[in-house]
Amino acid sequence: MDVQKIRGDFPILDGEIIYFDNAATSLTPKQVVLAEMEYYEKFNANIHRGVHELSQIASEHYESVYKKVSGLINSKPGEIAFTKNTTEGINLVASGLNFKKGDKVVVTAVEHHSNFLPWLRLKKKFNINLEILMPEPDGTINISDFEKAAKDAKLIASTHVSNVLGIIFPVHEIGRIAEENNSLFLVDAAQSIPHLKVDVKKIKCDFLAFSGHKMLGPTGVGGIYINGDVAEEIEPLELGGGTTRGVECDENLNFTGYKFKPPPLRFEAGTPPIAQVIGLGAAIDYLNEVGFDWIEKHERKLTEFTLNALDEIENVTVYGTRNRIGVISFNIKNLNPHDAASILSKENIVARSGFHCCAPLMKTLKIDKGTVRVSFYIYNTISDVEKFISVVNKIAGKFC
Repeated sequence: MDVQKIRGDFPILDGEIIYFDNAATSLTPKQVVLAEMEYYEKFNANIHRGVHELSQIASEHYESVYKKVSGLINSKPGEIAFTKNTTEGINLVASGLNFKKGDKVVVTAVEHHSNFLPWLRLKKKFNINLEILMPEPDGTINISDFEKAAKDAKLIASTHVSNVLGIIFPVHEIGRIAEENNSLFLVDAAQSIPHLKVDVKKIKCDFLAFSGHKMLGPTGVGGIYINGDVAEEIEPLELGGGTTRGVECDENLNFTGYKFKPPPLRFEAGTPPIAQVIGLGAAIDYLNEVGFDWIEKHERKLTEFTLNALDEIENVTVYGTRNRIGVISFNIKNLNPHDAASILSKENIVARSGFHCCAPLMKTLKIDKGTVRVSFYIYNTISDVEKFISVVNKIAGKFC
């Protein structure tokens, strides 16, 4: 695959910008934008409710994306529900399962707030037993800790890839442990689906959440895989148009209840983000054309090159292990991470700084002011990294 050809699909890269903030939001290729434009220009209508032709066309395009997502992660189309993002998907599960006092949930201190705060709220609200697994100094967690904690756990929640350290968690092993203990297993795949082959059947997870805007898609759309065997156990996060078969009442018009539609419609109240879902489908098409084997190989090359170069710079501390995707957090001695990111920005290098919505991890690793984070994707190049390394060298030499 030709990286320069790929870069041609991203007009924002026509200038001198080096975009290293992909863990927050990836760039969007022309093909995705055009797919959304086609909806607005040719069949702009609401879905599922209309018998007219525009609604039927829009519905067909929307429903085709269920199949694209299920093909991406090896699930059934009916096991996919569209959400705003990973956060909403995780909250759907946390709010929808019938948790009660004493139920045990296992989570790690490495999690993004989206996969930490919903469980912390359950602890405060229902007094569940929340067991938090603490990482080693390099950010990893021993698989034996999962084995010990899984006993009597109702649910285990784990990231697939850390958004701070890029570390790849052993979700296949965790899935096996969850299955052996009859525990439900939720995976935060926000950082993995854009970069790695993900197979929910091999992982043996019950829930897997992701965001479109991290995988070349639009903002405002994501999804969650819900194992068909447990879907009936989940109460929808919202109720409204499209979620029920109707409202029940007796002969005196005393309204008594409602019956849900089957998944995934029961989880998608109101008018969904139709254009964004269609854009997500185009993003999946694009990634499949590039190929995930190539994506992983390309990003590992960039990551290894960057780690080796940073190791040679005195007074630069890199966090995490080598077993990672293209996410690297580091600090420069005597320099606030926000100041370092600001200097990089003046050199047209886009990097993230701060706590990255991972305060528990930062506290456990004793990182007081956050980190600078660079994260790669399919359109980044070795020359991008070389310029970045050159600037970091200058910064380290000036402030240390």
